[in-house]
Amino acid sequence: MRHSAQPNPPAPPFNAPAARRLRAALGMGPEHVAYGMRASYGLPYVTPDLVIAWERGTVAPGNPELTALAGVLWCSPGELIGRPRTLREHRIARAVAAEDIAHAVGMELRAYLEAEESGQWRGNERQSAALARILELALPDFVAVTGREAKLADLLHSAVTTRWQAYVRPVMKLAPLDKEVLEQVLQELHQDYQGHMAATLSWGGGSRNASESGQQFLDGIVDNFWTAVEGRTG
Repeated sequence: MRHSAQPNPPAPPFNAPAARRLRAALGMGPEHVAYGMRASYGLPYVTPDLVIAWERGTVAPGNPELTALAGVLWCSPGELIGRPRTLREHRIARAVAAEDIAHAVGMELRAYLEAEESGQWRGNERQSAALARILELALPDFVAVTGREAKLADLLHSAVTTRWQAYVRPVMKLAPLDKEVLEQVLQELHQDYQGHMAATLSWGGGSRNASESGQQFLDGIVDNFWTAVEGRTG
């Protein structure tokens, strides 16, 4: 049974400057792009004004329009969107059909589409590895698209505010990294957080400023974590 698609699925984040830059590099005008999308991709409503609106960021193309625009501009859809954050956005960026991913990971199409819609990945270890391979997911992206980022943030929050040693194994389960690297990263983050608190207090700012400085560090804890990992593995 064919899965019925949503009539107007939300579009991925569109990179308007990239679209404009790619068109200019090909020496094409908005009218050429519009004609190509009408003639080659069966989108009769696309006009030069609509192409200009996309490039100005006032309107974003939907999924079929994005695919057609990429074809006319001789690029991949991924070059026309911002950094993918969700599972669906990564799939669109790689120009892979949902059916192909479901088949590659050994999952029913309905179950895969539910994972995209809910943001919760329930695949086993083998299916997760296949997903990461077909979408060429880096570890930070894999953690994000499988719905593990919030849990990772909670673990890192606890690791830097208490005893980081107790969180090595739990973090490894979410983000499989070399144990030695992970230990170094967690220790570094713990020291950084304590440094934020101690330094602010020593300046005479009082506990309120120290708390605000520490909270800012915690708010970006996942990004801080991946930056530290990249610094030791890149």
